[in-house]
Amino acid sequence: MTATAKAAGKFDVNRTSSNMCGVTLMNNQNGYVVAEIMRGKPGVTVREFPSMIRVDGENKVVFNWDEISEAIGFEFSQPDFEEIMSTHYGRMVHLDDETILFANPEDAAEYIDFDLKPVN
Repeated sequence: MTATAKAAGKFDVNRTSSNMCGVTLMNNQNGYVVAEIMRGKPGVTVREFPSMIRVDGENKVVFNWDEISEAIGFEFSQPDFEEIMSTHYGRMVHLDDETILFANPEDAAEYIDFDLKPVN
């Protein structure tokens, strides 16, 4: 067996859902405030790195604009969120008053016209 084949075997494929979703935020003043708000939420993990902040959640993560606006000191909305967010994983749904990330698309079905009926 070649070294490449041995190295390739180090990683197993697991196609089951992780039930996780999240975002990467800029590690700046606004990103830090948003991360601090999210830090206290159940099922949410916040990890800070030199140039980014990871916000990961189990099943669903909700970024509420009123809550963030109150903490940040100005009217915060979707464009402000998109400015500080570099990546995300999970199904993202933008509403007027919040952005929600779902780990599983089925959980977002009511927002995205996702039909759970089997096709005949």
